[in-house]
Amino acid sequence: MFNIKQSLEQLMSSAIDQASGLSGSKGHVIYATRAEFGDYQANGVMAVAKQLKTNPRELANRVLENIPANDLIARAEVAGPGFINLFLHDAYLAQWGSHYAQPRSPLIQAVPEPQTIVVDYSSPNLAKEMHVGHLRGTIIGDCLVRVLEACGHNVVRQNHVGDWGTQFGMLIAHMASLKSANAQVSTELADLENFYRQAKQRFDDEEGFAETARSYVVKLQQGDPDCLQAWQSFIDESLGHCESVYKLLGVTLRREDLKPESFYNPELANIIQALDDKDLLSVSEGARCVFLEQFKGKEGAPLPTIVQKSDGGYLYATTDLAAAQYRAKTLHADRVLYVVDARQSLHFQQIFAIARLAGFAPESCSLEHIAYGMMMGEDGKPFKTRSGDNVKLVDLLEESVRRAHVIVSEKNPDLDIESRDEIAAVIGIAAVKYSELSKNRTSDYVFDWGTMLSFEGNTAPYMLYAFARIKSILRRQESEINVNAQIQLEASEERNLLLKILQFPEAVHVVSIDGFPNYLCSYLYDLAGIFMRFYEACPVLKAEPEIRDSRLKLVELTAKTLGRGLELLGLETLEKM
Repeated sequence: MFNIKQSLEQLMSSAIDQASGLSGSKGHVIYATRAEFGDYQANGVMAVAKQLKTNPRELANRVLENIPANDLIARAEVAGPGFINLFLHDAYLAQWGSHYAQPRSPLIQAVPEPQTIVVDYSSPNLAKEMHVGHLRGTIIGDCLVRVLEACGHNVVRQNHVGDWGTQFGMLIAHMASLKSANAQVSTELADLENFYRQAKQRFDDEEGFAETARSYVVKLQQGDPDCLQAWQSFIDESLGHCESVYKLLGVTLRREDLKPESFYNPELANIIQALDDKDLLSVSEGARCVFLEQFKGKEGAPLPTIVQKSDGGYLYATTDLAAAQYRAKTLHADRVLYVVDARQSLHFQQIFAIARLAGFAPESCSLEHIAYGMMMGEDGKPFKTRSGDNVKLVDLLEESVRRAHVIVSEKNPDLDIESRDEIAAVIGIAAVKYSELSKNRTSDYVFDWGTMLSFEGNTAPYMLYAFARIKSILRRQESEINVNAQIQLEASEERNLLLKILQFPEAVHVVSIDGFPNYLCSYLYDLAGIFMRFYEACPVLKAEPEIRDSRLKLVELTAKTLGRGLELLGLETLEKM
């Protein structure tokens, strides 16, 4: 779909360059906040006026005279200290609306220069069940993947699961001691949770066990056959569970997207050697570290990034450096997005800086930490069970579906049980996902069942209901919609709706660049509200034939846009509710 905002910015940049005698000006364009300010506002003039030390209103008037000939802008006027209000042609909007209302017209056009973008997301530690702490990274990452692919980029999913750390040395040590005592060992997932707790308790409390566990990590990293066999048994059980959760959530991660820590093990010694060759290594208390001046602790001393422990074992930092090198040089990534919680911000700042200095990732490869906050309970602490344990992700999802089923049954008691089950399953999963995506990802938020399952406000149930209601209008149309009908804009509500629809690619573009899915959620919520106001003010099915055909096109285009937007968020839709 045509991007109005980008086109306006190009026109205004050209006009500012012509009026100022400069080159490369930024014709910054924003949405107008009030109808009298136009459809968009250009506010790039004042910065240029300050640079030239000239009157901004005078410069703005010269800019108006230099706007290139175009079919987009109907009228432009100077406002305030140097803003330029832009009013768009109704005929232009109607033309594009009629075009995109065609059944096969895509709502999003591929970017002219697609990039290879690696998205590292979900990335649970294996050997135990996924919990709510994995939810945000999984859902946000999957949304970004969908958006980037829709924009035409070559997206490489990477599930960087933790399968090579201390927890596996702990589990293998526990298994070895049980076998030596002729105890029966089960690695079925139902038992694996308990198995992990037992091993962790021994690691924390039993003298000598932690040291033994760490020695098994080194053996594992060195390829000991017995350790590898035990390790594989834990991995297989855990991965099966992860895949069932991904299927329930409707995310697009598959087994082939796995790039676990173990994948990079053969390169870790080379990473250490490369750091040494660059004179980046120092030895501190027997460990090999990288100290960078820009990272300092509270006392002002440089903070270490430990890449090899005194016993020879490697750490997360070593693996992350190997992964950065692989993504930049083997996958030839233009961007690498790390969808990881905000508590790891310092870690990634250090990794990115070291990767640049060591030559693992050139400047042409953008390394970006897509940080997100924590899910909190009503007590303001990280969301846990009453006993203080992590809430299993599958339990949370099943509880959401159960609660949705109660609500659906209350609202539609005449529905058959099969329909109730289907609707509840869609609403329950969508409610959890949308609740995450609609929040600014950098902020912590309080988990609230009542809000996320409400049919009012910016929630999944409301959005799904809005979509189903629009679809119901189309079903009530007795004859086929005239595919050749042209959209006409007679009422302000029609124009407002069409303009909002045509801003869809702008919202998608913002998410693809900045990585904030809540921007798309806000757009879709606004679109649903504008549609409701249109539908209340403008009769559709009872209008005169020509007007009816035009408005049916608007209804159809709204459904197409809303459905596509919810799809990019990873939400399944319902035709009926």
